[in-house]
Amino acid sequence: MASTDLLLTFNAGSSTVKIGIFAIDGAPEARRIGKGVIDFRAEPLALSLTKGPQTVERPLKAEVTEDLHGVIDETFALLADHFDMTPTRAAGHRVVHGGDRFTAPIALDAAAIDAVDALTPLAPLHQPQALRFIRALRHLKPHLAQTASFDTAFHATQDDLVRRFAIPRALHDEGIKRYGFHGLSYKFIAGELRRKAPRAAKVVVAHLGSGASLCALDDGVSRDCSMGFSTLDGIPMATRPGSLDPGVILHLAGQSKQSFEEIEDLLYHRCGLLGVSDISADTRDLLKDGRLEARQAIDLFTLRIAGEIGRMAATLGGLDAIVFTAGIGENQPEIREGVAKRLSWLGLAIDEKANAANDFTISTLESRITAHVIATDEEQIIAEEALSLLGSG
Repeated sequence: MASTDLLLTFNAGSSTVKIGIFAIDGAPEARRIGKGVIDFRAEPLALSLTKGPQTVERPLKAEVTEDLHGVIDETFALLADHFDMTPTRAAGHRVVHGGDRFTAPIALDAAAIDAVDALTPLAPLHQPQALRFIRALRHLKPHLAQTASFDTAFHATQDDLVRRFAIPRALHDEGIKRYGFHGLSYKFIAGELRRKAPRAAKVVVAHLGSGASLCALDDGVSRDCSMGFSTLDGIPMATRPGSLDPGVILHLAGQSKQSFEEIEDLLYHRCGLLGVSDISADTRDLLKDGRLEARQAIDLFTLRIAGEIGRMAATLGGLDAIVFTAGIGENQPEIREGVAKRLSWLGLAIDEKANAANDFTISTLESRITAHVIATDEEQIIAEEALSLLGSG
């Protein structure tokens, strides 16, 4: 029996990489058959590998170098213990920033990789991570086709007015504008809504995870996003502040004489839920903690989410539904309830039993706005976009 062709996806975060293993056997969609996760913060380093109902931890002995050659080589060897890797046709990558140049997925050759690298100043902490995996695969498996799917691409449909800052036009023309992120997640959710809730036209999706943002969808098309020029903007996150008066940065640089590196570290790693609570960046920890600071961090989180939903309803000119997704949005009823209570003035009413069970619909029948919980799958979108470039033949 012939081996099934495989397609791999690499979803690189700041400290982890999620690997998807997909079968591409002539079906209309790529079919996930396994997944792996490497957390580079963990000691000892390991590949957490899931195939069917079983998950195993396989230790990685390779040293973590800048080029990742040893880690990638060993990872492929471990994957080969569980899957026939011989017919691997391609690897698709999530790339955070496509700028104005990349508004659709692309095949990656040397020139395209250089063009993606040129956008690194727009996403200095995220872009290099994807490029490490792209270049490592290109070195170790030069004949393997590679593709890039961009988080910003889904938001290219936003109106120019929505994307503008109130800054000199020359700066806007140089690329200082609102781009929006988490686009692969929002693209997946838009597809799920078309299947499961086709009557919901004006929808705000709350992607709530360690990184968090909201997106305004009008018939599945992005019209607004809480994240703007960078992944720091919008609502508070695990360790990022969300919207922040730029005067704070001027104060830190001027009056407090903090360096660029100190301010960057503060904004990316010491703000958000961690900064407010001084306890944890994890909402699960904060919900269990009885201290005032923990409660205040959660309350600020839900307050800002509700405020962004109200703002996006203005962009959309109405609101039919809200969708909660990603790790927090899919699994933490207390956060969803906290947001919903702040939106009761819009007529949103939550069914406590359905919310506790993480059901698809968590609003009551009487609610004027429908609330849904939908699990997102960025890797599925990466795989499908890669397949669209490769062709299914």
